[in-house]
Amino acid sequence: MSQLQSALESGRFAVTAEMAPPKGCDFSEQIRVADLLKDKVHGVNVTDMQSACLKASSLGLCIHLKQAGAEPILQITGRDRSRMAILADVLSAASFGIDTVLALTGDHPVVGDCKDSKPVYDLDSVGILQMLSDMERTGCDCGGNPLDGGAPALFKGASVTPVYDPLPLQINKLRQKVEAGARYIQTQGVFDRESLCRFLEEVDRAGISVPIMAGIIPLKSAGMARFMNENVPGIAVPEEMIARLDAAAAEGREKGVKGLPAQLGIEMAAEFIARIKEEKICAGVHIMAIGAERNVPAILEKAGVTI
Repeated sequence: MSQLQSALESGRFAVTAEMAPPKGCDFSEQIRVADLLKDKVHGVNVTDMQSACLKASSLGLCIHLKQAGAEPILQITGRDRSRMAILADVLSAASFGIDTVLALTGDHPVVGDCKDSKPVYDLDSVGILQMLSDMERTGCDCGGNPLDGGAPALFKGASVTPVYDPLPLQINKLRQKVEAGARYIQTQGVFDRESLCRFLEEVDRAGISVPIMAGIIPLKSAGMARFMNENVPGIAVPEEMIARLDAAAAEGREKGVKGLPAQLGIEMAAEFIARIKEEKICAGVHIMAIGAERNVPAILEKAGVTI
């Protein structure tokens, strides 16, 4: 049983981080960061060519993390693989003791950096979850053929977007994911208590019971926040937060001090995490530091969160 599964099933506040593989074959920086994270979080999501940008595989970095003593979470998108290829990666991961996965549909290659790549989309996130659940139930592969040694037991997860219009469509998609076998949910980045609670109330009203972890994105600047608001579906950074980041940048220019907006972003993320935990708003948090994973321990320390 993975640390994440143990934490969620025992009712402890769960914490995960996120890390991207390198755009190349040098994993040294990721391994160094893994050493900082391994005792601070219950799991590290390894992105699967996020935003359709070419990187080394999620499986490759998951193996490196496992060997470094961290708890990897294998992200799997349907964009680049047939169902056979997905199962091949999952079985290979299981052979290394990697049993926690997160199923995603995946952004279309047209938004990425290899635009001539042909998408596969044999299965979407729901289809991936259902295939893995069927494999566990039957001990057979996607063609109905028995697996040598039986099927691995997986802790399967999925994602959801709390700020979505119309929200009932997202709630219905969440229901499909849970019915297909998702046993935990990580959300897209959310920045205020009201938006998160509004979404969770709708989940409760729909009668969906699954541990939900709030996605936390530490902001580095007002420009970053504005870019996400304008270009990333499902992201809504409140204007009040953007104004605070602008003020921090102005203060930094006046005093000749660099990095004040990023420092404020760390503090705001920590404050939100602490409030989520103190008020028991949801089951945990998923921190997406977007290239600044070294800041995750500091964020958790400021939030007063330990695992």
